[in-house]
Amino acid sequence: MEIRALSVIGAGQMGSGIAQTAAQSGLVVTLYDSHPEAAKRGQALIFENLTRSAAKGRITKEAMDRAFAQIRLITDLEEARDSDMVIEAAPEDKGIKRSIFQELDRICLPSAILATNTSSLSITEIAGATRRPERVIGMHFMNPVPVMPLVEIIRGLATSGEVLNSVQSLAQAMGKTPVEVSDFPGFVSNRILMPMINEAIYAVYEGVASPEAVDQVMKLGMNHPMGPLALADFIGLDTCLAIMETLHEGFGDSKYRPCPLLRQYVRGGWLGRKAGRGFFAYD
Repeated sequence: MEIRALSVIGAGQMGSGIAQTAAQSGLVVTLYDSHPEAAKRGQALIFENLTRSAAKGRITKEAMDRAFAQIRLITDLEEARDSDMVIEAAPEDKGIKRSIFQELDRICLPSAILATNTSSLSITEIAGATRRPERVIGMHFMNPVPVMPLVEIIRGLATSGEVLNSVQSLAQAMGKTPVEVSDFPGFVSNRILMPMINEAIYAVYEGVASPEAVDQVMKLGMNHPMGPLALADFIGLDTCLAIMETLHEGFGDSKYRPCPLLRQYVRGGWLGRKAGRGFFAYD
C-alpha cells in the first residue's frame, strides 16, 4: 500500500517533527492537536526549523516553502478521515492513546493504517482498542525527528505483514532507517537507555557525584555526545518517569524501579528543558 496522505495527531515536539519530516519527503500532511494553541505552536516550530535549515544551506528556500505548504493544521479529528495513515504522537499515557485509537478507528477508512509513536507502551494493547488490530503498528521516531535517522518499527500481535512492509517503505521514503523490534516494554532503545539514565539519577541521589560530574564522566570517559542527565532534561523527566514505570510494571523486575529523586523532580514540576529546570537550569 502506497501512503500519500498522512495525518499526525499531536503537535508537540515529536508530532511537529514527524509532520515536518513527512512533508519534506513529499507527503501531504494534516497536523491535529486537541488544543488549537498547541497546534499553532507546532506549526511555528516547523517553520522555525525549516527556516534554520534553509539558512544553513541544508535545504533550498524553494524546498522549505514547498514542505511548509504541504502541512495543513486541523482542529477537528474528523478531518483525518481520508488519510492513508495516521501517526499518533500524544503524551505517553496508555489511556489517552487507547481513547485516540478508538476514535480514529471510527473515523478513518477501513484501509487506513494506524500507527503510534509510543516509546514504551504495548502496541498489542493499543491495537486492542480498535476493530482493526491487523492495521495497527508502532513507529517510534527518535528526538529530534528531522535529525535522528532511526525509527523502531514494532508489530503488535495481530499486525499484518502488508502493514509492516508499507510502514518500513514509508520510513525509508522519509529518509529514516527502520529497524524491526518485538513488542516488549521499552522496545530496544528505551529498555537500554532509560535504565542508564535512571542509574545516573541514582548516582546523584546517593551522593556519588553532582549532575555535572556524572555527565562529564559519561561524555569524556564513554564518548557520549550528551551526558545522561542533560539527555533526561532534553527528553523530559516526566517522560523518563513514565517509561521507567512502564518497564517496572511490564517486567516486574526491581532493576527498573524509578529513582525516588526522579519522582520528586517530576512532582515538583522540574521536568527539564521544557520547564526551565531539571537537573540543570535553562533560560
